Amino acid sequence: MSAPAAATPGRAEIVAGDGVTVLHVAGDWTLAHYLPLVAEVEALRARIDGVERIDVAALGALDTAGARLLHALLGSRRLAALVADGAALPAERRALLRAVGEALEVQEAAMPPRRGSAVGDVLEHVGRTMGVFWRHVVGLAGFIGLTLETALRVLLQPRRWRLTALAANLEKTALDAVPIVALLTFLVGAVVAFLGATVLADFGASIFTVDLVAFSFLREFGVLLTAIIVAGRTASAFTAQIGSMRANEEIDAIRVLGLDAMELLVLPRVAALLLALPMLSFVAMIAGLIGGMLVCMMALDVSPVMFLSRVESNVALRHFLIGIAKAPVFAFLIAVIGCLEGMRVAGSAQSVGEHTTSAVVQSIFIVIVVDAVAALFCMEMGW
Repeated sequence: MSAPAAATPGRAEIVAGDGVTVLHVAGDWTLAHYLPLVAEVEALRARIDGVERIDVAALGALDTAGARLLHALLGSRRLAALVADGAALPAERRALLRAVGEALEVQEAAMPPRRGSAVGDVLEHVGRTMGVFWRHVVGLAGFIGLTLETALRVLLQPRRWRLTALAANLEKTALDAVPIVALLTFLVGAVVAFLGATVLADFGASIFTVDLVAFSFLREFGVLLTAIIVAGRTASAFTAQIGSMRANEEIDAIRVLGLDAMELLVLPRVAALLLALPMLSFVAMIAGLIGGMLVCMMALDVSPVMFLSRVESNVALRHFLIGIAKAPVFAFLIAVIGCLEGMRVAGSAQSVGEHTTSAVVQSIFIVIVVDAVAALFCMEMGW
């Protein structure tokens, strides 16, 4: 009985000769020789790109550990070419190399990306957020331009005005919103008057509570509270309506019929909110003044006649005009954001919910920002 062949440590070397660079793989590539082979593989990986041919005729024993090292040395592409060459290796070794290569590719694809430092992760997150924010700004500016262009084109053709859609949207955005707007602003007016009376009583200036309520609601609270309520109520409705049509491919059907989705869906909603928000802001101002007047009457013994007389004598008309002038701007921005987010919806219910939430957040954010800028501008102008 012959003695078993002695184990030969695996080795690899790159030889250049006759104009061809050859990688010679020899010996046993097994777990027993793993550590020396790791060092050899690491040394050869930098030169493997110049190899034109692979010689495995002297390859001895091979197990999964050796197959993994060959994958690390040759790479997926070269290993696949070696496996495809039926004359280079026996069928069982080609099957082993193929199975190990496929398993390693699946593992690499499933591995999460390596985490960097905490500072790097924060900076990466900030960069991605700024990129998303910039794309939102550019998209909103483009959609505003498209809306204005469509509005100017339709404005010159009265036959294309969709008065039925305008009336339906006006009822939903204005008439149906009157109770909630009036109730909330009435309560806020009462709270402002109560706080003003409590604080100003310490200075013997309780009568100035009337001025506080009038100034705050005519200039700021009336239109701002209304815009926030409308942003939560109407912008979400616009996004959900148009988003559902996008998910059901109804907007694609509209375009196939040769109709303009901007003219059919966006313009009636924008026009309705442009009319609705100034009216709702006026209702909010009146309701806030009534709430403040009732608190003044009960807590300060200021009669309604005295309240209105002081408002007439101390509060100029420009404060009302400044407040009401913000309403169309807020209305246009809220309507455009709601319709834009609806147009961005993909074909799923989850996307409808995500864009509806985004529309409300964006609308409230931009309303507060624009109101703050307008307040600073009016302060600098002395209005």
